[in-house]
Amino acid sequence: MPDSITRPRRPRVLVTRRLMPAVEARMAELFEVTLSSDDMPMSREHLVAAAQNCDVLVPTLTDRIDAALIDAAGPDLKLIANYGNGIDHIDLKAARARNIVVTNTPGVFTEDTADMTMALMLSIPRRLVEGNKLVRSGQWSGWSPTHMLGHRVGGKLLGIIGLGRIGQAVARRARAFGLSIHYHNRHRLPQGLEEQFGATWHATPDTLLRIADIVSIHCPHTAETHEMLNERRLNSMKPTAYLINTARGEICDEEALINALQHRRIAGAGLDVFSHEPAIDPRFIDLDNVVLLPHVGSATYEGREESGARVVANIRAWVDGHRPPDQILEGWR
Repeated sequence: MPDSITRPRRPRVLVTRRLMPAVEARMAELFEVTLSSDDMPMSREHLVAAAQNCDVLVPTLTDRIDAALIDAAGPDLKLIANYGNGIDHIDLKAARARNIVVTNTPGVFTEDTADMTMALMLSIPRRLVEGNKLVRSGQWSGWSPTHMLGHRVGGKLLGIIGLGRIGQAVARRARAFGLSIHYHNRHRLPQGLEEQFGATWHATPDTLLRIADIVSIHCPHTAETHEMLNERRLNSMKPTAYLINTARGEICDEEALINALQHRRIAGAGLDVFSHEPAIDPRFIDLDNVVLLPHVGSATYEGREESGARVVANIRAWVDGHRPPDQILEGWR
């Protein structure tokens, strides 16, 4: 719905990171845009200064848009058009207090992230990274009936924490590999969806973690899910179980996870996200039962262009006086 805010026909748009060339070109056609000169995250000082001189800010997950930054923003900042789905780096309460609209790009990276989740789910039990290293080292001595043994994926129980868009996309793929689906959500899914995935609901993550052979995290990072997988819960998992995280590193207590991997309290992990990115705890590097990826779950040409197009669509709707299609409404979790 339109509101009383007067919007510039060519708003001043500040983009914090390099985007796909086609997206940047389209923004330059439509807006008075300031693009990033390199692909490095903005310093805090630069980000604060930028927020003081724009109508629209286009941040990414590497930018901390907290209450202090929003309070320091100029009076013309009226739209934060986030590039990406996750918005745990944006203080929504502070934005609402300033009547700043916040949008994201939901659903764009669902299939890409689900594909990467399945890649990790297969690579850990079948020891793909170890095998690749062995071949490249020149030390492979040939096939043997007992060499490089791993575990089957088919027939195992997959526990999904967060059966939303991405969790459901993972469930569809996992069923094709013969996995049975169990899940934990705050609220149970409709019966029809449960039947579609053959999924069993667990009211708490605790019962799920105790029985799962593979646990895959797909919930958003919130105050409630921060370090949800703590030492007690990790230690309750089967010693033969694997943990996959393509959501947010902060959902898992990294110290507890490293300890569980070091002492083989769980069999292994596949991680695309970390608590203090881009810093990686060096103890992960020394472990042979974990696969580490540089947050590339959404890194496809197609997804990154589509996300940029959604940002443009949100800005254009706002300029035209309409509610942006991906506006974050009050009550979002």
